[in-house]
Amino acid sequence: MKRSIFVPFVAAIGVALLASTGVVRSQQASVEAVSLDPDDIGGVVRGPSGPEAGVWVIAETTDLPTRYRKIVVTDGQGRYVVPDLPNATYRVWVRGYGLVDSAPVAATPGRQLALTAVPAPNARAAAEIYPANYWFSLVQIPAAREFPGTGSGGNAIAPAMQTQAHWTSGIKAGCEVCHQLGNKATREIPRALGVFDSSAAAWDHRVQTGLNGTGMSGAVSALGRPRALAMFADWTDRIAAGEVPPAPPRPEGLERNLVLTSWDWGGPSTFAHDEVTTDKRTPTVNANGPLYGVDFGNDRLLIVDPVAHRASEVAVPVRDPGTPTAVPQTMAVPSPYWGTEIYWTNRSHPHNPMLDHKGRVWTTQATRPRELQPEYCKDTSSPFMRHFPLPPGGAGVSVYDPQAGRITLIDTCFGTHHLQFAEDADHTLYFSGDANVIGWLRTRVYDETGDVARAIGWCPVVLDTTGDGRIGAYTEPDEPADPARDRRISGFPYGIIPNPVDGSIWYTTIGVPGRIVRLEIGSDPPATCKAELYEPPFDNPQRPGVLAYTPRGIDVDRNGVIWTGLSGSGHLASFDRRKCRVLSGPTATGQHCPEGWTLYRAPGPAMKGVEHEQSADFFYYNWVDQFDTLGLGANRPIANGTGSDSLLVLQPDGRFLVLRVPYPLGFYTRGLDGRIDDPRAGWKGRGVYANYGPNAIWHAEGGKGTRSAIVKFQMRPDPLAK
Repeated sequence: MKRSIFVPFVAAIGVALLASTGVVRSQQASVEAVSLDPDDIGGVVRGPSGPEAGVWVIAETTDLPTRYRKIVVTDGQGRYVVPDLPNATYRVWVRGYGLVDSAPVAATPGRQLALTAVPAPNARAAAEIYPANYWFSLVQIPAAREFPGTGSGGNAIAPAMQTQAHWTSGIKAGCEVCHQLGNKATREIPRALGVFDSSAAAWDHRVQTGLNGTGMSGAVSALGRPRALAMFADWTDRIAAGEVPPAPPRPEGLERNLVLTSWDWGGPSTFAHDEVTTDKRTPTVNANGPLYGVDFGNDRLLIVDPVAHRASEVAVPVRDPGTPTAVPQTMAVPSPYWGTEIYWTNRSHPHNPMLDHKGRVWTTQATRPRELQPEYCKDTSSPFMRHFPLPPGGAGVSVYDPQAGRITLIDTCFGTHHLQFAEDADHTLYFSGDANVIGWLRTRVYDETGDVARAIGWCPVVLDTTGDGRIGAYTEPDEPADPARDRRISGFPYGIIPNPVDGSIWYTTIGVPGRIVRLEIGSDPPATCKAELYEPPFDNPQRPGVLAYTPRGIDVDRNGVIWTGLSGSGHLASFDRRKCRVLSGPTATGQHCPEGWTLYRAPGPAMKGVEHEQSADFFYYNWVDQFDTLGLGANRPIANGTGSDSLLVLQPDGRFLVLRVPYPLGFYTRGLDGRIDDPRAGWKGRGVYANYGPNAIWHAEGGKGTRSAIVKFQMRPDPLAK
């Protein structure tokens, strides 16, 4: 039965009729009233056994300029208050673990509304709303003894899969990097895909479909195609036969204080890669102002006015119309959702936005064909070109001035991907995205002079292998190591963050185990640039049995401690360089500081058959709430529960608060940030923001036609706070 995004699914007609007879009993004396303001909806949720604690009450409306939702959790007595609703008519219903959705009822703010929870008739019906990672945990990973793979003539596992960790990371880095695994769109084989002789053949076809087909098919082949297809086929066959995952716990404790507010933005093919609301360094910038995001697939800057509840867009241009698109404009195999329609035409493909202290939006993007470098990228009088010449290539960044309503394009000589501002007088913007250098733009210099050549710079990443405290002659990455010379390293720098304590720049390189790298710029770059690298503990004799791997996101707290989400193993990890006994020299090869790492496994199940500590959840990125924008305390690390419809907040006791977005299912989030609109307004003046950002938004609950949304997370002092 096809779900409507507007009318939640009810498992059986008889159950639906039962729900509809007792949904609204605001006049009944047996219903305890809760205290409400004129802009609230509140009441009690009851099931056959009494009040239902820890279930969600969802209020949604299309009366406003863009679709608007507010979601809260019931307290221990089943009571709820949905606070501060704009004037509109809402559909209100109950969703919770162990239940099927209640029939929605119409309501307006200012009234008591009793709701009846509907128990699920069986485990399969209850599991329909479980997060994707619970379903994904049912996948059976090849046993550790089968690695390394022996290829097509052996066990059909690719020889590059050296360990079980490589296989697990390969699935996440190759598949979940674009969309959830375990959501309804992936755990079932849709009829629209066609008819096949076997489930393996269906999977072989499915991973070649649409504009992402080449990438999906390549990710499967990298694992060892026949073995990977058999694994996925076995997974979906067992689910089709009735296997269900373990039930998640209902929200409890502080998790019941969560208030979610969301606004739709973009269109049915929007790929909303990231969002931003304020300056990370000063979270009161842009208070109560627009919320911004980027549509990677359709070259748009997305905007929501959270006061007027209005969504809009601005086209993100390129300098040269010959700039190629980021995806092929043909499909090898039509999409089961879009057929042969080209749903992305992204020449600028904006990737990651950041706000500066003036409220401007800076975004990494393509500005031109890569080979058409500006002249300042070829100027051999530049100290950066003399020190480390860059080949033709590079990318760009743009800046949107909301006051002028104008986007300005800036060409860079180096690649760009993520970007972050340093806390220096030049408001320097650092970029990841170039396999050989870390680049930057001194935005103050650019603003004052308009001269990009004076404002940009870059450093190669060279390790002090000799341990003499400076960088001298060095070997190249493809040359044999030489103990008498330092060593340059390469590899795609993914996440990036400046450290506010000492000004160093840190970035991640994805892999098994992967690494984090510290780059010291020094007083006279590029001559003073110096790097260090550190790998998560992986089969390290000082940490026996620990396999921690695949860092993606990276952030820092106000004490200078680095935090990274290890997406392969499912740990949120801290790294404290101050604990390291060795920082440089010939033994500083990556696994030299296991004492600097602390690991926190994500909640939820692991994948079947994995023989080391691991979580089925996926962290696309992570973030540190340095300034207490969520209201749970400063320097609180938060991991993107990208596979679990959630944000995972690490508490001081080492446990996670799971802040789940229960509707629409498929909350796939990449970046996040927090803003303080009014520091005197308590919880109402604060919030953390994230958005629905899968490549395929049509995988979310509701299917094709569902739009992305930006979601505001707030923590009130108790579940009934108004």
